[in-house]
Amino acid sequence: MLLTATLGLLLAAPLHAAETSPPPGELTGGATTVWVDGKNAFSLPAANLSDEERTRFAIGNSFFKRNWVEAPASTKVRDGLGPHFIARSCGGCHALDGRGRPPEVKGGRHEQPVGLLMRLSVPGVADPHEGVLPEPTYGGQFNNAAVQGVRPEGEVTLRTTPVRGRFADGSRYTLQQPVYGFRQLAYGPMSPKVLVSPRVAPQLMGIGLLEAIAEADILQNAADQAASPGPIKGQVNRVWDAVAQKEMVGRFGWKANVASIAHQTAGAFRGDIGITSVWAPGEGCTPVQKDCLQASSGGHGGAFEIDQPTLEDVVFYQAVLAPVARRQIKDPQVRQGQALFEQAGCASCHRPSYTTHQGPNPSMSSPTLNGQTIWPYTDLLLHDMGPGLADGRPDFAASGSQWKTPALWGIGLIQAVNGHTRLLHDGRANGVLEAVLWHGGEAQAAQQQVLQMSRAQRAALVKFVESL
Repeated sequence: MLLTATLGLLLAAPLHAAETSPPPGELTGGATTVWVDGKNAFSLPAANLSDEERTRFAIGNSFFKRNWVEAPASTKVRDGLGPHFIARSCGGCHALDGRGRPPEVKGGRHEQPVGLLMRLSVPGVADPHEGVLPEPTYGGQFNNAAVQGVRPEGEVTLRTTPVRGRFADGSRYTLQQPVYGFRQLAYGPMSPKVLVSPRVAPQLMGIGLLEAIAEADILQNAADQAASPGPIKGQVNRVWDAVAQKEMVGRFGWKANVASIAHQTAGAFRGDIGITSVWAPGEGCTPVQKDCLQASSGGHGGAFEIDQPTLEDVVFYQAVLAPVARRQIKDPQVRQGQALFEQAGCASCHRPSYTTHQGPNPSMSSPTLNGQTIWPYTDLLLHDMGPGLADGRPDFAASGSQWKTPALWGIGLIQAVNGHTRLLHDGRANGVLEAVLWHGGEAQAAQQQVLQMSRAQRAALVKFVESL
């Protein structure tokens, strides 16, 4: 079932043998770390997996990357697509286990997004298990594709407006503020109070290690910031986890609105592909969408469209995707950039290191992830990033201007894997420096320090971040 390219990767995970005592931070995932670059940099299993675990990784990889088809079909293990969807596979959004991007202009028109989705909600009392109140006609997510006999919900539009500024040395820069909209809406207008949040699909390497960070460490991050002087005051997002059936600390999603990889995976199967499971039942058709409701009543006759063992294999696959070792760690420019990163206060939110513990769902992870010293550069907390980045859409405890600190490891390889350098929650930033320039709110002081840096210092800062 595996793609040919993946078969050749499964044994390609030994640690570099030339250095017996690597510098601190070079082994980003401890013993799980792999030494690789190029297009497959995010797609390797943890280096310390057993042979049995590598087999399970291969099975999960197959179901993650292969397309699902409409039901009923002769391929029973992969049917059930839709009725509404935005992608036909997990890999459709996370190409090569990497990062999505905003739509591009082709032939004078913006293509329809795949690796970027549009969250929808309206103000009001949120569903305690969903964290938001879905838009009444189009639900919690806008889907621009559909199976035969069902109308796609519509099309996404995008325009940008320039945001100009200059550094202290006189160098000018121009950022692009995205403005999203909708057209050809199939089921009538949206609520005039609709709240819209574009979210780009992030790269997946190392997420099992992020899941294995103890909740106590995340809570301590918030306590330490609360007790420290200055504007950095990160907050925990507490969210409902469908797998554990309890409230937990959120750590995934751009607003830390998901607590576990298992919940995130089930939700993405249903929301992005239209594949139901025990943790995410129901197709998500709203009462207005009669064709969607009619289509959802066929196919599997109400049964879940991905069985539990397969779903757990897909979760396992993601959990053991290995982080990549740092590059050029001894380069003088990288070292200069690291000093500037710390001087600007970036490490206050982008906490460098943790020691992992057992995650919440050990049957869908590996014990080899436990007890590792890892270097993801995140505090997994929500921070107010100011009006420039605000989407105005609350999500559980997250406000409309708060975003979770993203992990920085692997950021320098997005270009090699996915052919672009789009960063931030909606991909608006083209590269590390633009991402920094968008920082506001709690991060305003750090952004101001970067504005004062010379061209050479800015280049060193970017090179350091891209080495992670």
